[in-house]
Amino acid sequence: MILKYSDETGCIQQRGNELTSGMVSATDLQVSMEESNKRTVVRLQGRLSIDSSPAFRDQLLSVLLRASARAILVDLTDVAYIDASGIATLVEALKIARNRRNNLCLVGLQGRVLHLFEVTGLLDLFGTNGSRSASTALKVS
Repeated sequence: MILKYSDETGCIQQRGNELTSGMVSATDLQVSMEESNKRTVVRLQGRLSIDSSPAFRDQLLSVLLRASARAILVDLTDVAYIDASGIATLVEALKIARNRRNNLCLVGLQGRVLHLFEVTGLLDLFGTNGSRSASTALKVS
């Protein structure tokens, strides 16, 4: 996977331990990030699968390790599919967030993605807002 950077399009790439803001596309998953001093919102669009989870993992871990924000919201509203590697990435991120005393919250879970988290019993591990949208979660948090 190659991550390209463009000032014109706002694409991001990892430079050492620094992650610039904007959007990155890795195979069939797009990740965009918005940061403020209180929270970081990571929005996913597409499929979080074995093909895309390694690049997403690198991005998310970079955010977690340098996060000045205490809350990190992962918006799954536009994720149509997630497999075991995607779930493992989110569980690993949750563990790191808890060790760093940060909150990692999943928002926008719906359909098959929500069902998978319910069936596996993982829904209760994450601070979630069920199927509520990320914009609602941002106002509530």
